[in-house]
Amino acid sequence: MRIRALGVIDDAVVELSPGFTAVTGETGAGKTMVVTSLGLLLGGRADPALVRIGAKAAVVEGRITVEAGDAAAVRAEEAGAELDDGALLISRSVSAEGRSRAFIGGRSVPVGVLGELADELVAVHGQTDQQGLLKPARQRAALDRYAGDTVAKPHARYTDAYRRLRAVTAELEEITTRARERAQEADLLRFGLDEIAAVDPRPGEDTELAAEAERLGHAEALASAAATAHAALAGNPEDPESVDATLLVGGATRALEAVRAHDPALAQLAERMGEIGILLADVAGELAGYADNLDADPLRLAAVEERRAALTQLTRKYGEDIAAVIAWAEAGAARLTELDGDDDRIGELTAERDTLREELSALAQALTDARTGAAERFAAAVTEELSSLAMPHARVSFGIRQVEDPEGVTVNGRTVAYGPAGADEVELLLAPHPGAPARAIAKGASGGELSRVMLAVEVVFAGTDPVPTYLFDEVDAGVGGKAAVEIGRRLAKLARTAQVVVVTHLPQVAAFADRQLLVEKTNDGSVTRSGVKALEGEERVRELSRMLAGQEDSETARAHAEELLASARADG
Repeated sequence: MRIRALGVIDDAVVELSPGFTAVTGETGAGKTMVVTSLGLLLGGRADPALVRIGAKAAVVEGRITVEAGDAAAVRAEEAGAELDDGALLISRSVSAEGRSRAFIGGRSVPVGVLGELADELVAVHGQTDQQGLLKPARQRAALDRYAGDTVAKPHARYTDAYRRLRAVTAELEEITTRARERAQEADLLRFGLDEIAAVDPRPGEDTELAAEAERLGHAEALASAAATAHAALAGNPEDPESVDATLLVGGATRALEAVRAHDPALAQLAERMGEIGILLADVAGELAGYADNLDADPLRLAAVEERRAALTQLTRKYGEDIAAVIAWAEAGAARLTELDGDDDRIGELTAERDTLREELSALAQALTDARTGAAERFAAAVTEELSSLAMPHARVSFGIRQVEDPEGVTVNGRTVAYGPAGADEVELLLAPHPGAPARAIAKGASGGELSRVMLAVEVVFAGTDPVPTYLFDEVDAGVGGKAAVEIGRRLAKLARTAQVVVVTHLPQVAAFADRQLLVEKTNDGSVTRSGVKALEGEERVRELSRMLAGQEDSETARAHAEELLASARADG
């Protein structure tokens, strides 16, 4: 990795051994920044407070070796990245304003893609993870992870049934708790539907009646206008001397017909005049018919207005026009059918809930049985690991129990509470020596014991669900002496099959590393910087001496440091 402007680190290159790398340095020198850098490369939260004061942005670049076809390589290629000679080039920047950018293989990608790669590439464990392991939910998740498909398959079936039961139960509660509101809604719908049925409107009836009312209300004016127009076109039979349009057009037509043979243009005009005469005669006939059929009936007008008033009552309540009223009635009838069917639906849902609860009981039992079997194997494996971590007489076990709940599912013949992860409460127990009662690690384990249990759990995971790289951030806290040597030896063993990076303050652990990196702080009076360098030979002996006695030049400390290195090499 190359780290620039991150915390106290100005510009440093960190070359990690393919095997075991130990990162050491004085308190406050910036060892944790190495962990933070790797976290940023793998999609960790971007905190602008990490940016070095005076810098515009912090940048971390890394080169991670992957195998073609691995899940991480496939996901990176899906994101558009290209491998560089079997390696992924990853870059992450965080600006002082908080903006974050990520690149893989030269291609800009969402930060979430880095997080997806992290699951396949690195397991990170620090003191916060140790604290997390104290929580029963995390202990259950650890057991499930160890068990693999043995638990994952029944858990998936249980989860599916659990979701279906939740959905059915929610619908049932919604129907029953809202029974009063739904009854009121049904009553209002019935009233509205009855009111509409009593009027029985037809589609378009409001428009038709409006036109008829307009015509009947002006019947006398319409009749007078039609009569006047008819007289103008066809003449007044009571006045033989009157001149009408039909007579005049007929005379004009005859005059043109008499001379049309002499000029084609005039012949065309004669034909058009003939057409006008025919059109006038037709209109005159229709006007006469209109006047004869026009009925100025006050009773019919009153009936139309009464019907329109009834329709208006409906449009005021149920829609802007009769079409909308009819649509409301159709939707209301469908909704009323649904509401009236609630009693039947309650019965159906109750039966379905009871069936699903029985099914869930069987699945919860299968999940409990799978966890119980896996817990015995997991506890035995962790116990075996603890024997190589200076806890030869410690015994780890799992307590798997359920809580009584009359509304729950049946497991082991008891009705117990259940949730999305099953009916089990899982607790990791530790008996540190023979005769000691097994107690929850949250209550019965010291800091040093907790560190070793955590390491043992991770080593067991490495055998069942391995990743290429393991990062441990001071998980050896609270440990010293022989236990520290055993932790170093066990980490070295893990490094034979994976890359292991450990941030440590223990010389016994650092001595087993294939490569030791020193994070060193310098202060020029105005600016504090930290650099990272690999230690070899005499420099490594001096750093181990400092870690042992706080004195790099102490002959006793140097002798002890050389002895540690020699012992570690012999052990390897």
